[in-house]
Amino acid sequence: MSSGDAVKTLTDRITDRWGRWVVPYAALWITMLIGGVIVVALAVMGAEVYDNVVDEAGLANLDKPALALSEDLRTPWLNSAVTAFTNVGGGIGMPIVGSILTAWLTWAGRTWRPLILVGGAAAVSVSATTFGKKLFGRTRPDHADAVPPYESSPSFPSGHTLNTTVVIGLVVYLACLQIQRTVARVSIITAGSIFIIAMGLSRVFLGHHWLTDVIAGWLLGLAWVGIVILAHRLFHVMRNREHAGPAPTFDHPVLREELGARHGAHRGEGHPEEPHGSRGRDTTSG
Repeated sequence: MSSGDAVKTLTDRITDRWGRWVVPYAALWITMLIGGVIVVALAVMGAEVYDNVVDEAGLANLDKPALALSEDLRTPWLNSAVTAFTNVGGGIGMPIVGSILTAWLTWAGRTWRPLILVGGAAAVSVSATTFGKKLFGRTRPDHADAVPPYESSPSFPSGHTLNTTVVIGLVVYLACLQIQRTVARVSIITAGSIFIIAMGLSRVFLGHHWLTDVIAGWLLGLAWVGIVILAHRLFHVMRNREHAGPAPTFDHPVLREELGARHGAHRGEGHPEEPHGSRGRDTTSG
């Protein structure tokens, strides 16, 4: 093969990959990028108003009473159980849990979109946590008021809470698009909500975070989840409105049957039958 042919082949491959992974997902990438900038900007702007929002009075009225209540509730066995649970939302536990759940969604939906959504959203939430901690530099509760093992990084916002809210929130959303039974959806939403709330409260119970750290994690996480869901729905509105029906909703999550019927009608009109799998597995459940 000549050098000219090799360059042409490489160019064709790059063009093919660009057309397959970038152009069709442009709305998704752009919305997630803008949303990510907004979330990080919220963390940055929070540094300017932090002293006015959480001052000594705020600590006395909200954070310190919550910590005192947690200390009253502690017992040796409960401390151990909550510590084991909170480790699931840490820097090792949550990536493992998130990867397993995302892999299942990717396999169940036969699409890479869960990987893009959950992976991209988690990367932004981790970045927002890192920037927020460096900007605020808030001190955690004293070790005397906490349950070991102790943590020494800045306190605000709660990374366990923020990252758990983002990962589990998106897993719940994508799972509900794959499941049509109302009872199953309600169960998934309930379990996800309990897990997110319990993760945040576990941080306060163990004395590793102030309550306001956790509240900020919940709010930032939910805001980012909302932006990512908006990006997902916008992607389907722009890409599938002409050939795959409306954007996915809880009332209309999967259109595989409709797509199959349309493909059958399409072939019945005299169009040559396409090889199996040539149209991909693009469904609105992704």
